[in-house]
Amino acid sequence: MAAPLRVALAGASGRMGQMLVQEILAAPDLQLSGALLHAQSARLGEDAAAFMGRSSGVRFTADAGQALQDAEVLIDYSRVEGSLQLLPLCVQRRLPMVIGTTGFSAEQRAQLQAAGAQIPLLCAPNTSVGVNVVMNLLAQAARQLGSAYDVEIVEAHHRHKVDAPSGTALQMGEVIAQAQGQRLADVAVYSREGHTGAREAGRIGFATVRGGDIVGDHTVMFCGAGERIEIAHKSSSRIHYAQGALLAARWLSKQPAGFYGMADALQLR
Repeated sequence: MAAPLRVALAGASGRMGQMLVQEILAAPDLQLSGALLHAQSARLGEDAAAFMGRSSGVRFTADAGQALQDAEVLIDYSRVEGSLQLLPLCVQRRLPMVIGTTGFSAEQRAQLQAAGAQIPLLCAPNTSVGVNVVMNLLAQAARQLGSAYDVEIVEAHHRHKVDAPSGTALQMGEVIAQAQGQRLADVAVYSREGHTGAREAGRIGFATVRGGDIVGDHTVMFCGAGERIEIAHKSSSRIHYAQGALLAARWLSKQPAGFYGMADALQLR
């Protein structure tokens, strides 16, 4: 039997981090090898599985070198600044990197793509298998319906989410724009207030909801004359994000250097 794949986590005490710890410990082909937190965390030194009432043998640390020392792949669900700080260290160590962090600017995303020339790097605003299947459905709908249908994207997340629109909503917009031969930057509308006038044809609108403990809801509306088509994905748990991230980590650990997405790992392209 092959040795378990050694997985390090960044952002290991967050909502996604805890779900990943739980899923890694339950998987016979995976081993938790490191758990990285920011230097101000009050949980430094704790066992990474203490929240489950058990021991993992891995303690939270702010020392990136220590957290990555034995890793064969890193899954990063920290924040943009943390991801960018880890990037050169992963390149130096030739360590495959799965990034689930969202909120990167175009310039920061270019840094990730550049690193993908040196290491296997998978960047995914959403690691859910279901969401990535939805992306394929959106591309098909956008091609078939064309400019005769107005596109609106509504997303809802918990009160603690720091970026808006969500990375998933933006990716949905990019998929639709590309399917219609457009650039999202040229057609996106992110806010409406006051006397806005009539809606311009060909625009892709975004609306954001933040509140409570909503895990993540996304609805895309194709609004035509006399009918409205809605394609939606609603999350009631983060477990499917964690399972998708681990699927991506298993796949990425066997790939050459490159900049990948979940569509590559799921062979949806």
